[in-house]
Amino acid sequence: MTRMRSIVSTRIATAAIAALMLITLAHAQTAPCRTSGPYNAWLAAFEREAMAQGISQQTIAEAEPYLSYEQSIVNIDRGQRVFTQTFLEFSDRMAAAYRIQRGSTLIKKYAPIFARIDKQYGVPAPVIVAFWGLESDFGANMGHYHTLSSIASLAYDCRRADKFRAQLLDALRLIQRGDLHPDEMIGSWAGELGQTQMMPTEYYKYAVDYDGAGRRNLLHDVPDVLASTANYLVGLGWKRGEPWLTEVRVPPKLPWDQADLDIQLPRAKWAAYGVTLADGRRLPADNLPASLLLPMGRFGPAFLVYPNFQVYLQWNNSLVYSTTAAYLATRIAGAPPLHRGNPPPGLTFGEMKELQGLLVHAGHDVGTVDGFLGLKTRQAVKAMQIKYGLPADSYPTPELLARMQAGH
Repeated sequence: MTRMRSIVSTRIATAAIAALMLITLAHAQTAPCRTSGPYNAWLAAFEREAMAQGISQQTIAEAEPYLSYEQSIVNIDRGQRVFTQTFLEFSDRMAAAYRIQRGSTLIKKYAPIFARIDKQYGVPAPVIVAFWGLESDFGANMGHYHTLSSIASLAYDCRRADKFRAQLLDALRLIQRGDLHPDEMIGSWAGELGQTQMMPTEYYKYAVDYDGAGRRNLLHDVPDVLASTANYLVGLGWKRGEPWLTEVRVPPKLPWDQADLDIQLPRAKWAAYGVTLADGRRLPADNLPASLLLPMGRFGPAFLVYPNFQVYLQWNNSLVYSTTAAYLATRIAGAPPLHRGNPPPGLTFGEMKELQGLLVHAGHDVGTVDGFLGLKTRQAVKAMQIKYGLPADSYPTPELLARMQAGH
């Protein structure tokens, strides 16, 4: 028995050593982050990793002058403030009249291209144009940072090293494929490129040469920009022929806990609850699944959102941004301005952080205590509203904060 245990122990030890050697080898083939040494050593390791993944020496040589470290980029990444505007504040600014007018004009200007895109991808022109307007003001503001330097700096920094190292590899693949030259890769501080601001990995996977120019250019070629955006949305799950968002009117009495993105009911059920179209007409009494979204609670704007709205959340997981983008698309498509309602004042940044801390203390998962009203915080707010017997519309109010402060 002792000898058998010894053999087994030896085999386990040998296997463990082999596994450790494989892990060590894997780490040796990838670039570590800044805690492991100076930037130049990191860059040399990264270039070896890139070559091992099929990036040519010529591509690396072309990119190398732009692969400098910029501490200012890391400072922006570590110091960025959270998104604290309410939906009405953000949509008032971003879904402005000039964007609606400009979007409509561009749809007419590029009508043949949009018709071809709609036939091929099934994504309506207003949806594409809304992202185009929000991300870069239709190509007027794509950013002014050197993409390779920005991504290399963030890949060297340890906070999100793996994510940005993968992005840097795909940025090199864009160069190697002939889509972009290193000197023209100018975009946002975080590495997004082009008129609808795709990260290099998205660019590499979804960009299409729609005008037949021989390369996928999302900086300057409008047909490439529009078709690539549609292709990306399809990749995120866009469903042809289905709506994305409809403004509605809700009755004073509603089972508010049903107003949740995780709850989908047939439109016929919402109609039975008394929900109508925004102008008071009846909802279609069909089985199309929809969720009731109250971005600022039961006294603010109200929308039915459909499975395609999940695509917006994948594009940007900020509910305020996603709702604004979807709303702007409906406005460009001809919908009237929304009904603002009379929502309560939003919590300040400090109050939101305090509420999140109280929610965590009460046993709820809010993600990060960051002062940002994300989807997890909304779920936790809903749970506490139910506990206190308040209308469970998922929107944090001074009343809820006061109740939680009193009970703490």
